[in-house]
Amino acid sequence: MNSYSPVAAQHARPDYDRTLLWLAILLLGFGLVMVYSSSIAIAAADKHANFQESYYLVRQAVYLGVGTLFGLFAFQVPNKVLQEIAPYLFLSGLVLLVLVLIPGIGREVNGSRRWLSLLVINLQPSEFMKLFAVLYAADYTVRKAAYMDNIKKGFMPMFMVMLLVGGLLLREPDFGAFAVITSIAMAILFLGGMNWRLFAGLIAMLLIGFLVLIWTSPYRMQRIIGFMDPWADPFGKGYQLSHALIAFGRGEWYGVGLGASVEKLFYLPEAHTDFLLAVIAEELGFAGVAVVILLFVWLTVRAFSIGRQAAGIDRHFAALVAYGIGIWLAVQAIINMGVNMGLLPTKGLTLPLLSFGGSGIAANCTAIGVLLRVDWENRQVMKGYSV
Repeated sequence: MNSYSPVAAQHARPDYDRTLLWLAILLLGFGLVMVYSSSIAIAAADKHANFQESYYLVRQAVYLGVGTLFGLFAFQVPNKVLQEIAPYLFLSGLVLLVLVLIPGIGREVNGSRRWLSLLVINLQPSEFMKLFAVLYAADYTVRKAAYMDNIKKGFMPMFMVMLLVGGLLLREPDFGAFAVITSIAMAILFLGGMNWRLFAGLIAMLLIGFLVLIWTSPYRMQRIIGFMDPWADPFGKGYQLSHALIAFGRGEWYGVGLGASVEKLFYLPEAHTDFLLAVIAEELGFAGVAVVILLFVWLTVRAFSIGRQAAGIDRHFAALVAYGIGIWLAVQAIINMGVNMGLLPTKGLTLPLLSFGGSGIAANCTAIGVLLRVDWENRQVMKGYSV
C-alpha cells in the first residue's frame, strides 16, 4: 500500500499557476477565432491582403507564435534582474516614443503617428510602454518607499516623468494609451503607500488635465459629442458607435451564430481590432460577452492574488509588478468594452489578448510571462529556495 506523504504532495504541485496560464490560452485562442470571423470579408476585398480570406488569421497566428516566444523569454528573467533594468527599459520606451514622432521614421495611419516600420511588421511602442511603465513605477515606488509622504521627493519626480510620457503620447495622438499608463502609475503609487492626500490631489489634477485636453482639442470634443448621442449623426460622428450598438442589439442573448455577423461586412470599422467585442456580441450574444468579461475578471483576480502572495513574503517589487499587470489588463479591457457598449467615448484601444495586432499581442504575452515568473518565484521562496 502506498502511504501519503505531505512533503511529497507539496513537491508534486506544479511550480506555476496553471489557472493563469489556461486563462491566457483561452483568451488568445478565442481571440484567434474571432479575429478570423471578423476579418474574412475585409481580407477578401483588400488587395493588400491579396484577397485572401485567411490573411488576418495567418498573421494573428504568427503574432501568437512570436508573443509566445516573448512570454517564454520573460518567464526566464528573474524579478531582481527586471528591477535592475526597469529604468533602462523605461528610457528605451521613451526613445521609441520620440522616434515615432520623427517624419520619415514614424508611420502615420488614419491620422495617427503611432508605428515604427520594421520591414515586414509595424512596431507600436506605446503597447510595450505600458509594460515598461509597470516595471518602472514598481521600481520607483520600492526605491522611494521612505518618501511616499513627501511632495518634492516622492510625488514630483514621478509626476514629471508621467507628464513627459503623456506629452509624447498625446503628440501621436494616443489618448487611450495615456489613460492606461496613467492608471497604472497612479494605482502602483497608491498600493505602494503614497499619502492619500497627495493621491487625492493627483487625481484632481489629472481630472482637470483630461478636461482641458478634451476642451482644447476639436477632434476629442467631437468624439464626446458623438458618444453622448450617436444617433444624432449616425453617418458622421456617431457612425462607429451606432453600428457597434446595432451589433449588440442584433446579438440578443445567444447571438446570430459564429461567422454570421452582418456588421463586420464593411459596416463596422475596425471590426477585428478596436470593435472586436461588438462582433462577439452580435455572433455569440450576451452569453459570449459575459464569458469574455468573466475571463478578464478571473485573470485580474489571479494577478492580484499573486501580488498579495508576493507582498506577504516581503517581495515588494514583485508584488507591485503583479498588481500593475492586473491593473493594466483590467483597465484596458474596461475601456475597450465601455467604448464598444457606448459607455465611454471612442478610443483607439484594443481588447487585450483578443484583438488583432502584433505589438499588442507580444506585449500582452510578455506581461503574462512576467506574471507567471512572479508566481513561480513566490512558490520557490515558500519552499525555502532562494531566487
